[in-house]
Amino acid sequence: MNSTVKVVPLERVPTPLLAVLVGTLDDKLPTSLLSLDELLGDALSRAVAQRDFTGERDSTQLFYAPRGPRRVLLVGMGKLTEITRGAVRRAAAVAARRAIGLGVDSIAFHVPHEFRGGVTPETLGQVLVEGAMQGAWQFNALRAAGEKKPPLKNVELIAAREERPEMDRGRTIGQAIAIGHKLARNLQALPGNICTPEYLANVARQLAKAYGFKVTVMNAAQLQREGFGALLAVAQGSVQEPRFIVLEYRGAGREAPICLIGKGITFDSGGISIKPSEKMDEMKYDMSGAAAVLGTFEMLGQLKPPVNVVGAIPATENLPSGSAIKPGDVVRSHFGKMIEIVNTDAEGRLILADALSYVRRFKPACVIDAATLTGAVVIGLGHHASGLMGNDDQLIEEVRLAGERAGERCWPLPLWDEYREQNKSDIADVKNSGGRPAGSITAGWFLREFVDGFPWAHLDIAGTAWTDKDQPPMAKGPTGVGVRLFSEFILGRVRG
Repeated sequence: MNSTVKVVPLERVPTPLLAVLVGTLDDKLPTSLLSLDELLGDALSRAVAQRDFTGERDSTQLFYAPRGPRRVLLVGMGKLTEITRGAVRRAAAVAARRAIGLGVDSIAFHVPHEFRGGVTPETLGQVLVEGAMQGAWQFNALRAAGEKKPPLKNVELIAAREERPEMDRGRTIGQAIAIGHKLARNLQALPGNICTPEYLANVARQLAKAYGFKVTVMNAAQLQREGFGALLAVAQGSVQEPRFIVLEYRGAGREAPICLIGKGITFDSGGISIKPSEKMDEMKYDMSGAAAVLGTFEMLGQLKPPVNVVGAIPATENLPSGSAIKPGDVVRSHFGKMIEIVNTDAEGRLILADALSYVRRFKPACVIDAATLTGAVVIGLGHHASGLMGNDDQLIEEVRLAGERAGERCWPLPLWDEYREQNKSDIADVKNSGGRPAGSITAGWFLREFVDGFPWAHLDIAGTAWTDKDQPPMAKGPTGVGVRLFSEFILGRVRG
């Protein structure tokens, strides 16, 4: 999808669809839209006066024009006091979804100055493009035949002349993040028989080739020599070999890198502690953390910011077989701690433990991991926020604020010492599950056992990685969660 910024009167925009994003209207059209209203024969002002369209969030109304834009779509963002970058992004996604439904391949966006709140032109350019690609996303790669809606190819942002440079800077950022977000969602959508650990490794290799990243991919034999006992334990039930993938982006000399870790369970049956069959197909999404890391490296390759970033992805399947780990087994982690396996469906924390231990060699400035780790986080936070934990309050707040900017909210949960007691093992250093009470927190505490010498934050994205129903700004399926948050965090560090 291409994006551009144009300076042109609304009534002359040559587009099949002009989306005008507005806030709540008090029975009166804003002055800046009067020329467009005149083109439409006062249809806009009549719709507003008769309260056919009020500007409520996610509301839309379509009009047809005799010239200039062939269609004009009003999209509501809600109350003026509630118009933020997130509201603009959401409205752009709603408009793009409508564009796909109409079968048009181009859309132009305009946000009247009366409805921008505190959103700057640069931010406006960024979130309009992010929202457009989010709403326009479709996954047709595995359709041999049947209905395929035309993709959205072009996005135009209509700006005033004086704000064009700022809006174009934001558009460039938004385009890069949106491309990474799309990559993550495409990977998430793939089934486990296609998106294997080696498939993820090949995606990393392709990114490295395209953008000049350093890439390291370890196979089972190399993992054995390196001492990845926990990752190998999870992998031993599958015929698919595990992979440990490391991408390195160097844009700031010898500065300590930001390290991102993504859980890459390409299919999770639960192992011997097998899951219920209902909705088990959704366990292809258990590699969503890995997808977020790969999508973020797509953004890095596009933008090339002055920062160092390391991405680490432990990747494997978790399946039951005669060779699979069993409840009661004890394995040695990369860190050296012995882990008692009491539940083979608590496998994500095992592979992350080895990854957290491995990244110590990079002497990172900080480490953030993203993982579909626990069903318990869905009980606690639903599908509107990811769980956030860590060992550094300043980092936790920095991640939370990045999530707010990204429209990917996360909420801190405590890692008090009392919760650590639930993970104590009678025969080993630690067991891999503390039981049902505070399940997300005890999983976080398990990870903390393998954190040494760096600020660390953990994102439990089990409730936010995919949606099982269509929403106004997003189609049913993968959400690409993590890409925008990671990107905002990295770019925030660059800005200082």
